[in-house]
Amino acid sequence: MDNLMLIWDSLPALLKGMLVTLQLTFAFLGLGFLVGISIAFGQVYGNKLIKTVISVYEKIFRAIPALVLLFLFYFGAAFIGIKLSAFISACLAMGLRSSAYQSQIFRGAIQSVGKEQMMASRSIGMSQFKSIIYVILPQILRLSIPSWTNEFAIVLKDTSLVYALGITEMLRQGRYIIARTYGNSLLIYITAAVIYFILVFAGSKFFGLLEKKFKIPGYETKEEKEGVRAV
Repeated sequence: MDNLMLIWDSLPALLKGMLVTLQLTFAFLGLGFLVGISIAFGQVYGNKLIKTVISVYEKIFRAIPALVLLFLFYFGAAFIGIKLSAFISACLAMGLRSSAYQSQIFRGAIQSVGKEQMMASRSIGMSQFKSIIYVILPQILRLSIPSWTNEFAIVLKDTSLVYALGITEMLRQGRYIIARTYGNSLLIYITAAVIYFILVFAGSKFFGLLEKKFKIPGYETKEEKEGVRAV
């Protein structure tokens, strides 16, 4: 009974932290999307110099651990005289990290569309920019949904790392509850884990429905035709 009361009393604080977790998730994914889709097109349609710069960018952000990136952006900005809040530092570090992974998702989608459609749109007088916006982009957004679902789950769980910068997301709220109530730490962490599970499950379901809604018969990728979701 005491355990149930502890969970019930802890829920308001944990849910408050959950809102911060969701804000971080959308901020990371939003920045990652804008940068990632831009560099994905640069990878496919850019010149040699652009492709080289993008390749270096991706290798850096995919090779450095997320926690190290958080510290580099937060303490590094202060070291060079730029004042950034912990929230902004986290958004930049994790958003750019996500962009490196999202770019690979979008690059694969662009390549799966095929060069023929770009050639066909150019042959009817469309510029390369218009071809990308009106022909290629809508298709890659649809094709990227399965893999982007995985990125959503990963980024959502990675928000727990910003605990190290003092941001009061769900994990830090849990630590406050444990310190304040001298409660069962395992019970609080299990409750937080359940909330994370619900968020990931709900997000996956949502993107699954989105994928079905925008699925076009006859325009599936090879993986879709074989019933295998691209990772």
